[in-house]
Amino acid sequence: MESSATTTASSSTGPPLSAALPTGDYEVFLSFRGADVRKRFADHLYTSLARAKIRTFRDEEELEKGEAIESSLVLAIPESKIYIPILSERYASSKWCLTELAQMVECWKQGKGHIILPIFYFVDPRDVRKQQGPYQQAFEEHTTKHTPQTVNEWEEALLKVGKMKGWHVTESHGEGAVVDEVLSKVESHLRSMYTLVTDELVGIDTPVKEVMELLNLGSSTGKVIVGIHGMGGLGKTTLVQAVYNKICAQFDRCCFLDDAREALAKSNGVVSLQSKVISTVLKVNFQVRSVSEGINLIKDRVCKHKLLLIVDDIDDKFEFDRILGKLGDFSSSSRFIFTTRYSRALDFIPDCKLYEPREMSRYFSLQLFSKHAFGMDDPPEEDAGISEEFVKVATGLPLALKVIGSFLFRRERSFWEEKLIELQEIASTSENPLLKRLKISYNDLSPDEKQIFLDISCFFIGSYKDVLYYLWSDCGFYPESGITTLIDRSLMKFDEEDRFWMHDHIRDLGRAIVKEEDVEHPYKRSRIWSFEDTLDMLRKALEALSLHELWFGREQLPDLSKLVNLKELNFSYCRSLTNLVGVDRLESLRWVRLLRCDSIRKLPNLSGLKNLWSLC
Repeated sequence: MESSATTTASSSTGPPLSAALPTGDYEVFLSFRGADVRKRFADHLYTSLARAKIRTFRDEEELEKGEAIESSLVLAIPESKIYIPILSERYASSKWCLTELAQMVECWKQGKGHIILPIFYFVDPRDVRKQQGPYQQAFEEHTTKHTPQTVNEWEEALLKVGKMKGWHVTESHGEGAVVDEVLSKVESHLRSMYTLVTDELVGIDTPVKEVMELLNLGSSTGKVIVGIHGMGGLGKTTLVQAVYNKICAQFDRCCFLDDAREALAKSNGVVSLQSKVISTVLKVNFQVRSVSEGINLIKDRVCKHKLLLIVDDIDDKFEFDRILGKLGDFSSSSRFIFTTRYSRALDFIPDCKLYEPREMSRYFSLQLFSKHAFGMDDPPEEDAGISEEFVKVATGLPLALKVIGSFLFRRERSFWEEKLIELQEIASTSENPLLKRLKISYNDLSPDEKQIFLDISCFFIGSYKDVLYYLWSDCGFYPESGITTLIDRSLMKFDEEDRFWMHDHIRDLGRAIVKEEDVEHPYKRSRIWSFEDTLDMLRKALEALSLHELWFGREQLPDLSKLVNLKELNFSYCRSLTNLVGVDRLESLRWVRLLRCDSIRKLPNLSGLKNLWSLC
C-alpha cells in the first residue's frame, strides 16, 4: 500500500463483536495501490468488511518516502489472519506493495494459518505470474533501483500469488459480485479459524468411557452389542464416531454404516448395506446382487475377522438376521454398536446392552454454544447472561446449540434479543420444538440460499458439488456464496470425500418445509423425493408409463394400482422383475407391452380389465 494510518472496523455493543481474536489486532490486511482502486473497489470492499464487523487494516495516508516499510505495516501483516492483495495494473510499480506482498507470502509459507485471497483487478493472472504485460515495465525499472535479491523476492511473491485461486474482476464479472463473494469467503475462513476442529466433542469424554465399559473390550469370551438410544439432536452420532476413533485400532477390520434408516427406506436398501459391509471389511469394491448372496458372503468372508461394526440411525425395520446373518457366525472378539431414536428398534437386536446419553450439562452446553457464537470456550463477561438464556432454550441438545450459536455469530445485540424471544416462544410449544429451533436459521437465509438448502436436503446429500454448482448457476443462484453461508450456519458441510453432508435432523427440517407447501397434495409441492409421493403426484394425470431397466435389482414392482388414469404401460429389459403388482386393478389400461422381460414367470390375471385390448 501507499499510506500509513491504521483504521479498524468500528466496534459494536452486540455480543458477537466482543469475541477476542486468537492472536493479533487485525483479521484482514488489504494491500492495494491507492491511485488505482482506492476511491472505487478498495473502498467498497473495506466498507463491506467493516459493516460485517471484521477488523481490517488499510492505509489512509501516503507512506513517507524511505527505504523500509513503516513499522505499523511490519506488525500488521504477521498479526492479520487473511491477506487480500488487490493486484491492479500498476500494483507492481509500487515498491511498498511488492514489499507487503513478499511479507505476506513469507508469513503464508510458515504454515501458521495465514491465508492469501488475491483479487486480479482488470489484470491477467498470467501477467502477474510471469511479470509480463503491465508488470514488465515496472520490473525493468526495479532492476535498476533495487538489489537482485530484493527483485527476486518480489518476483517469487508474484509467482506464488499469481498461481493462487482468487477473483478476476472483469467487465463480465463486476466489482459488486466480487465484493460479495470475497466477504462470504472471509467470513467462512474466520469461522474455521476460530472454531476448533473438535468443537462437537465438548463434554464427550464421560459418555465415551461409559460406552467403552459396556463393550468390555478386554474380554474375548463373547460378542458384545451396545444399543445407544435417545431423542434426535442429542449427539448419538458424534458419540459413536468418537468411540470408533478411540478403539478402531484394536480390531482387524472396522465398518461404520451411517444413516441406516434412510438407506433401508430405498428399494435396494438391504443389499446396499450388505455391499458396504463387504466392501469395507474386505477392502474391495463389491456389489451384492441379492440378499441371500450378501448373507452368505458375510458369513464366509466377513465373520472370521475381529470386527468393529457401527450401524448409525436404525429404526424398527432393521433386522439383524436378514441384513447381517446369524450373530453366532461372527468372531467372539467382534463388537457391535447401534444407534436409534426409537428404543423399541433395539428390541429386535439380540443380546443388546442399552445406553441412553444424557443431555449436555449447563457447563458443557455453554462451552459448545460459545465456540460457535464467539469462537472461544466461554462467552465474554458482558454477554454471559444472554448466552445462558440461549443455552436454556437449547435444552442440552448439541445440534441445537451448534446451529443457534452459528446463527448468532457476529450479529448485533438487538438481533440476539429478538431471536431469544422467538426461541423462548418455540420452547413453550410441544410440537417438535427441535425442528422449530433449527428453522430460525433457515428463515434468515436469502431466497436463493433457501432453494439451494432445500435442493440438498431433498436430493443431493452424498453428491459431489461440481455438477451441482453448474446447475445452481444456471438457475441464477450463487452457489459459492450460498454454500459458504450454509456451512457458516452449521446447516451442512462437506465430508472427507468432498460430498454434501447434513445432519439427519437438518435434512428432516428441509423436507418438512417442502411438505408444508401442501400437506394434502404432494404433487403440488416444489420437490418430490420418494417413490410413493411420486406415484401420488402422477396418478392425477399420468396416461402412459414406460419402464426400462428401472427396477433392476428388485424382484417386485411397487403397487401401480393408484395410477387410475393409466392407459399405456411398457416394460423393456426389466430382467430381474418377477411380479407385476397392481396392474390387474388398472381399469383404464388399454395397452401392456413386455419386451425382453424374461424373468416375469407369471402374468397376473388381466381378464377383468374391460378396456384392455392389447397385450404383447
